[in-house]
Formats: sequence, structure tokens, C-alpha cells
Amino acid sequence: MILSFHPLVIADQNILCAGRKPGQAELSAIQEAQAVILPQACRKSLYRMAKKNCAHVFPDYDARFAYPEKIGQFRLFQKTAVPHPRTIPFEHGIQTKETCQALLKNPPLKMPFVFKFNWGGGGDTVFFIQTRDKFQSCLEKALSYEKSGQSGFLLQEFIPAKERSLRVVVVHQSYIAYWRIQDDTNDFYTNLAKGAKIDMGADPILKDAAIAATQRFCEKTRINLAGLDILFSQKDIDAGTIKPLFLEINYFFGRKGLGGSKSYYRLLQNEIDAWCAQL
Repeated sequence: MILSFHPLVIADQNILCAGRKPGQAELSAIQEAQAVILPQACRKSLYRMAKKNCAHVFPDYDARFAYPEKIGQFRLFQKTAVPHPRTIPFEHGIQTKETCQALLKNPPLKMPFVFKFNWGGGGDTVFFIQTRDKFQSCLEKALSYEKSGQSGFLLQEFIPAKERSLRVVVVHQSYIAYWRIQDDTNDFYTNLAKGAKIDMGADPILKDAAIAATQRFCEKTRINLAGLDILFSQKDIDAGTIKPLFLEINYFFGRKGLGGSKSYYRLLQNEIDAWCAQL
């Protein structure tokens, strides 16, 4: 018996658990199931219950919950030894104005660099630091967040990448890659929410290299549903080097580059069917 908690994936038994913690009914159903399909936005409690009581669970979110948020992803890149921009994490923030002033006086990275809060998406918590004033503004914002109990950020090396990034989406055994290109050369952001455009066909050699690197990474981590952001340094390309740099993992990702929601859900259903057939 296949059990689905996903509202759009029909199985032998379907249960909706959105907005609430799983209870005894969900536990009993999971224990009787041969395989469990979970929604993309499932709670940690539901995932842990499914993994503990069923041998086959899709998607595999072990890495998502073991290495949470942006700092967790950086730790995962470190552990798996994949190339990534130089990154300095501040897991507990800065906590005091004195620490803030010390960082301002001696930034650990040469400007320009990137400031990322540990949470958020769509580029809303990512800032391009070119001046001391901008860095000070971000640090003061970090202090303000910390007072409300929200802490953690990282500083990251800026990679000149010709105003583009590559998104590689993995859905079970399918890997789909597309460029996100910012036409405004003065705009740091390359995500669609900030005005970038999709290009499916540019630089196929780089795309193939990113897909191959992503496949190796996913084999190590068992990630099978995510959108990974990859950069290629223009300096490396000019030197004749092809080195995909892992930037972020998005467990919730947009579908525009996949042809829209209908195309994505067809792909998801097909890949879940293939996953079930392998059991």
C-alpha cells in the first residue's frame, strides 16, 4: 500500500496533514504502508515519523533537516567537499555592538562580498556589500533580529559570474538545468524574483558539468527533490577551467523554469511512479 500526504499525488491512501502535527491516525497509516509520499513543505515531525516507521519515504529530507538553513547548507558543502565560494559563518550572530564595530573595522573578507542572513528566500535576505556603510547597515539589522531571537548570518566571497547563475532541479532521477540571467549589469541579483530571465540553451558544456556535479552531490547526500544554485566564476572560465561552485540548496523552488506548475506536477508524478516501481 502506497500512502500519500501530498495533496496532488494520488496513491492507495491519501491523508492531508497540512497545518497540524501528525497524530495516531497518521502513525497507524504509515506503519501499514509499503511507501510514503510526503509534501514538499512537510513538517519535521511528519518526516521523522515517516522515516522511523516506514522503509521507503519520498522525498529524502535527511540532509534538509540535518543541515538546515544557509549555514547548514554551507556545512554540508564542507562535509561533502564540493567546490563553493569561501564562506564565513556567524551561527550565533554578533550579539554585541563591540563585535559589530570590530567587524566593521576589519572585515574578514575583502569588499565586495555577500552578506546572507541564515533564513529567507527570493534574495530578500541577501545583500551585496560594496561599502562600509552597507556592511554597517546589515550588521545593525542583524543585531536587531538577534534581540527578537532570530540569529545567524554568513559572509561569502563574491564570485564574478557574468550576472548569471544556474539552477539545477533534481526530481528523483531527472535533472533539469536552466540559466537565470540578469540583463542589468549593475544588478547583483540573478534570481527570477529580482528580474532575471530564463535561458534554457546557453553554454551547454557548463550546464552538463553542473548537472554531473549535482548528480554526484545528490548521490552522496541522497537529496532527490530540490533546486540547487550553481555559479561559474568568469575568472575560471577565462582561464579555461570549468568548476561548478555550489551556492545554495532550495527545497522549495519556483516552477517557471520547469514550464510552470502543471509541467512540474507531471514531472513529479512520473518520477514518483518510477520511484515506486523500483521498490
